[in-house]
Amino acid sequence: MSALRYLTAYPEPLRQQAATLLEQGRLGALLRSRYPTAHGLRTDRALYNYVQDLKGDYLRNAEPVAKVAYDSKIHVVQHALGLHTAISRVQGGKLKAKHEIRIASVFRDAPLEFLRMIAVHELAHLKEKQHDKAFYKLCCWMEPQYHQFELDLRLYLTHMEQTGERLWVEGA
Repeated sequence: MSALRYLTAYPEPLRQQAATLLEQGRLGALLRSRYPTAHGLRTDRALYNYVQDLKGDYLRNAEPVAKVAYDSKIHVVQHALGLHTAISRVQGGKLKAKHEIRIASVFRDAPLEFLRMIAVHELAHLKEKQHDKAFYKLCCWMEPQYHQFELDLRLYLTHMEQTGERLWVEGA
């Protein structure tokens, strides 16, 4: 079951169920039925505004995010869906950090729920640096269905890797 590398942290019965759906060619249809349409956030500006709205709703007191963009250089193969970086610069006599969020461009054509899960994950890094209990509690506070969306996203990545088929494509 090496084909399920995105699902290695999940229990065996769930991985077996995913493998069965994949073998039967039903995984894509299942995901399309759960998430019928892709989001409309095509530009970096629209993505920036979306993430800023999320930040404003849940993390008003967190440090500002200077840049949010889709990044074609992030490869899902390297297990990165998005990146949160802090770039430090000396400004006067002080050290200033600018926070940037980059999301893999493959998610330009994905359901809003997947994009929201990635954005919430990267925003949570503003408050919690490590992937620990507090981090995931913050993610679930911002998006109560965080874990379900993450599982479905991992199923989609598995589907894409095995079939080469993108389920949500602009104009489709």
